[in-house]
Amino acid sequence: LGADAVILAFGDSLTYGTGAKRDQSYPAVLARLSGHKVINAGVPGEISAEGLQRLPGVLEAYKPALVILVHGGNDLLRKNHSDEIKRNLSAMIGLIRRQAAQVVLIAVPRPSLLLSADPLYAEVAEEEKVPLEDEALAAILQSRSSKSDAIHPNARGYAQLAQDIFDFLERHHGL
Repeated sequence: LGADAVILAFGDSLTYGTGAKRDQSYPAVLARLSGHKVINAGVPGEISAEGLQRLPGVLEAYKPALVILVHGGNDLLRKNHSDEIKRNLSAMIGLIRRQAAQVVLIAVPRPSLLLSADPLYAEVAEEEKVPLEDEALAAILQSRSSKSDAIHPNARGYAQLAQDIFDFLERHHGL
């Protein structure tokens, strides 16, 4: 990524930073770590179908070089069918690519006692040939000291998520 490249963090409450102050969200921390402008385009409560409708306008407004896609958590909580979530994520990836931006998919854990990334993320990443970070959120949400409630990190958790994403981007995109 060039020095002036814009990174778009697109998603729901996990991107917005619910559970922490706005300047403690993972996009805000990632901006400080990376030195890049990171746009926080997180909308709490949004499901993937709504994100798919919102994405074109956000891409047009910011023209990012890289999009970090963290979406589908609300679909999983509402028990929406995984095929629908996969279709929406794949369509979002297609829109991002048509804007000539790179995309990284971040897996959201499925709601359960033992948190792990929902397998649908690995399926989408394989089908769409996009890098997938599938461990960070599950690990953060397993730690009481890193979460504000059952489904959201706290400031410490978001800082860890930003660091994990930064490390992942360094490995995959040479940040």
